[in-house]
Amino acid sequence: MFVLPAFAALAASFGWAVGIVLAQSPARAVGAFEFTRIQLIACSAILSAACAVLGYWTTVVWDQWLAFATSIGLGILLGNLAMIECLRRGGPRRTELLLALKAPLVAVMAYVWLGETVSLAGMIGGAIILSGIVLAIFFADSPADDVDGNLAVVIALGVVAAASQGAGYLLVKPAMLAGTEPLAVSAVRLTGAAFLISLIGLWPFSAFRPGAEMTPYLLFRIVLPGFIGYGVSSSLLLYAFANFSAGMAAILGSLSPVLVLPLISLRTGVLPHGLAWTGAVLAIAGTALMILL
Repeated sequence: MFVLPAFAALAASFGWAVGIVLAQSPARAVGAFEFTRIQLIACSAILSAACAVLGYWTTVVWDQWLAFATSIGLGILLGNLAMIECLRRGGPRRTELLLALKAPLVAVMAYVWLGETVSLAGMIGGAIILSGIVLAIFFADSPADDVDGNLAVVIALGVVAAASQGAGYLLVKPAMLAGTEPLAVSAVRLTGAAFLISLIGLWPFSAFRPGAEMTPYLLFRIVLPGFIGYGVSSSLLLYAFANFSAGMAAILGSLSPVLVLPLISLRTGVLPHGLAWTGAVLAIAGTALMILL
């Protein structure tokens, strides 16, 4: 039954919507590298402990080590560094629009690598959802969306983030089909990424240095969206990838631009354009079509 994986992907979208709103301010304060480093170390520790308690480490299929390693380097390190830098430079609205490209990119990669195909209802529903996402973002004006620097750089970062993250999830699908628990997959990916980024951080490069003095409150504001995104949302989406078409899971996992509308409105006090809400309705209609048909 694919209803549960579909709702897992939807829940992942909501988690990322919350996380990206919470992340923008602390990410701008400390910089993309330091923000990502702290999140990975903290979240890998939390998920590793959870897997130890639940006994999930025994489910890991270590024969898939190459897929894990590639997923760590491509999906987490490159993908998330590009996403955080895109968020810092372009704001949550543009970042979410560019990350929506993950869905069609994953659908193409799933067809090429895994031979997955999408039903007619799935393609129609996916097209409606993506149309709704584009409308929702283009007309969701927000004072938090001023571009810091070159717009072309923001676009390039967003495309790299979308492609890398999508490939990272897709690479570990065979390991989950072989029996590895999605939470354990998340723990392996985060632990490996935390180790790598800690090694990279030893290089005395100015871009790796924090942009603000760390305080307990700032640390909390960095770790919280990381746990929501890396710990909860990523595990839910991995579950959806393992039990659902990768392309459809990616589409349902890309609804955060729609779900972020009311969150940004609450934070800024600015109501989105009417067409933004039209886009939200389209996205909901496309989701219902995919789930019910």
